[in-house]
Order: sequence, then structure tokens, then C-alpha cells
Amino acid sequence: MAEDDLTTVSARTVEQAITSRRAIRAFLPDPIAPALVRRLIEVAARAPSGTNMQPWKLRVIGPDTRERLEAALIAALDSPDLPAEEEYRYYPERLREPYLSRRRKVGWDLYGLLGVTKGDIEGMKRQSAANLRFFGAPVALMLTVDRDLEIGSWLDLGMFVQSLLIAAQGNGLQSCPQAIFARFHPVVRRELSIPESEVVVCGIAIGHADPDAPQNALVPEREPVEGFTTWLD
Repeated sequence: MAEDDLTTVSARTVEQAITSRRAIRAFLPDPIAPALVRRLIEVAARAPSGTNMQPWKLRVIGPDTRERLEAALIAALDSPDLPAEEEYRYYPERLREPYLSRRRKVGWDLYGLLGVTKGDIEGMKRQSAANLRFFGAPVALMLTVDRDLEIGSWLDLGMFVQSLLIAAQGNGLQSCPQAIFARFHPVVRRELSIPESEVVVCGIAIGHADPDAPQNALVPEREPVEGFTTWLD
């Protein structure tokens, strides 16, 4: 095979990993080899960062710790003592268009697949509980960043997360980045011994998607290139 052909195959492989990746919300229990998890993290650590600061911090949650964490999170789901606000603001207080409509659509599309209707508080709670259990994925990760770092380091952190998700996809695994854990940061901090000097950013679930789970049929729409790109002469 010619070098140009090899380059084309490589590019298509990368593109396939990017375009086929989506958030999976139900996983099979099949275990993932620790060596593969380590390799995925090593690959993701090649993500770019300003002046090579590499600000991301990652915790791989083992079975004993995970059991305690999930039990504590489920107990906190209805707790009146849980802070009303997340540790950091993911969305603005007043979400405007077009972002509001996009968020509502993907939310109701997901709930529609799950048979959760408007006002179904118990159904929504069940989905939150599944979220807090990493959707049953065999690999559970928690990502933090030092509190005294600025927005540039958060951009770096995002590139690390994307690199990890794509590395997993390229190895035949699926994933889901999970912002819900920022809402439960006191519980996560306590159970994972995370110091106050670090912000609980998100969790990440990795494993094999359950092909029979209806929620995994969700394929969110994407805006066309013309919707967000300006071509300048």
C-alpha cells in the first residue's frame, strides 16, 4: 500500500472515531482490562495545553471506592442538605436562544426514548440515579482541576477529555462525559478524598454500550458548518 493510501486510511480511522462517538447512557457489565484503561489515559495525556501545563487531574475509581461513592450519591439524591448550586456554573442563569432550544430538544428526545413524560418526577429521578451510577459502565473516572487556575486551563482540560473519549472510541469502547457530579461535589469530594483546592469538574463512564438499551439510540443533531462558521476573504 502506498504512503498516501496509508495516510488516507489513518485519517478515515480518526474521523470515524470522532464522528461515531456519542454519549452512551447504558453499558454492558463486561470488564475492561486495566492495561487498556492506562493506555487510553496515556494517549489522552498527549492533548495540548498552554505552555505544557497539563492541568488535568484524573481519578480511576476502583470497585470498593465506587460502591461507597454510588451509595452516598444515591442517598444524597433527595437530601435537603445538598447545596442547591453546582461547584461551578456550567450554564448561564438565563439560557437564551438558540442554546435553550437545543438543550430542551436533546433532553426531551432522551426522555422520549425512556418513556419519561413531562412532569414525570420519578422517571427523571430514575435517570439521575442511573447517571450517578455511571450508567453501569465498568470504568468510572473523576476529573478535577486546581481551583486557582484560570479559563485557559479549563480549555486544556476539555481537550484532554475529548482526547480520552476519542481514544476509547478508537479502541472499540464507548463513553459518556458526566457533568452531574459537579452538583454533588460535597459527596464526591468526601468519598474520593478530593481536597478543597481542586474543583470537581465531571465524571467519565467508559465501557461497551448496551445495544438493547433504548436510550442508546439517541443521536443528537449537529448544526451545519454554515450555522457557526464565518468564511473571511
